[in-house]
Amino acid sequence: MDKSAKDSFAKERTLQKRSVMGSLFWILLVAVLLLGLPIVGAVSVGRPLDYYLEFPPLTSYVKHAGFSWTAFILLAIFLMAVIIPFLRKMISSAVMSPFAGLFFIRQFPSWGWIAILSCVTFWTLAWTRFECFSFIQPYTFSPIWVSYIVIVNALTYARSGRCMMKDRTSYFVMLFPLSSLFWWFFEYLNRFVQNWHYIGAENFSPLEYAIFATLCFSTVLPAVLGTCELLETFSEPFSSLDKFVKTGVMTKKSTAWTILVVACFGLAGIGRYPDYLFPILWLSPFLIITSLQTLRGEKNVLCGIAEGRWRRIVQLALAALICGFLWEMWNYYSLPKWAYSVPFVDGFRIFEMPLLGFAGYLPFGIECAVIGGLLKDIMDDKQAWNKWWQRQGY
Repeated sequence: MDKSAKDSFAKERTLQKRSVMGSLFWILLVAVLLLGLPIVGAVSVGRPLDYYLEFPPLTSYVKHAGFSWTAFILLAIFLMAVIIPFLRKMISSAVMSPFAGLFFIRQFPSWGWIAILSCVTFWTLAWTRFECFSFIQPYTFSPIWVSYIVIVNALTYARSGRCMMKDRTSYFVMLFPLSSLFWWFFEYLNRFVQNWHYIGAENFSPLEYAIFATLCFSTVLPAVLGTCELLETFSEPFSSLDKFVKTGVMTKKSTAWTILVVACFGLAGIGRYPDYLFPILWLSPFLIITSLQTLRGEKNVLCGIAEGRWRRIVQLALAALICGFLWEMWNYYSLPKWAYSVPFVDGFRIFEMPLLGFAGYLPFGIECAVIGGLLKDIMDDKQAWNKWWQRQGY
């Protein structure tokens, strides 16, 4: 290696070290904020730590407010005010080209048919109580969702010739363990608000519960992001959202600081005021991570809306809503299952979920993209570094 190559190598190595250290510090900061603030807030008001350390979580200790027509109507009006403009824009575009992009460009793959058969089989086992299959019935959730993930990838492949499972296999595989960590975080936050609980969890030992839950949680990100990828194959009605309302407020550092401070105070307060601050459970990772990305001068999932590009945001929200409907449907007759306790708006249930509770899936889709984007950035950086080493002859 000549002197110039050595100098280049030293510079690249120094830059990589700085990048790695910066990324590690950023990830550590996010982890401290997301994990530390709720427990600090709860302990500061005298709540015993035993509440949050029980595993599996079985004890109910949060008393929720009852149904309120005022809260229900106000929230419904707010949601309609946000959603209706997007629906009108999408419907007007779809009317112009009602059959655009509805067809496959290649044959539906055989592995997709196998996944459909698998999904139907495990769905049947989940909703029935055949004595001869009783030993399988409690473990049907993961197979159903793995089957669904393969099905949406098969549909994407048939419509576009590409799919995450075939063309970005490493990324696809890594989403599963990341998804487990991602959802365990929400399980941790739920200890402070107890908006959902599991029926049948008492039948598992702590180790069995940890393994079973981790496998179930591993399907969340692949399902939502895979569904979003399928929606991206439909040019209509989403193309109209490429030129919509422009707002650069979310890209300003002053806004980022404000959101970061509000999110941190909200996290610290959910243990004390669970009935009023429970929405922060769904918003906190998204708000904190995107705020820090803005403060670091990095692009984030909201950058496009400054130019009026809402397509990606709407597709993510819709993908999570589709998955949310299926989660609630497949959960309804299953055992074990989850049930909800949502303050103020716990009425008009669809399956186990209160009607307005489905709105929580809309920002959740964007949150999934934020986490998936972090994984993509890490993997892209690693690939770039490996390519540079190969160019040097190593």
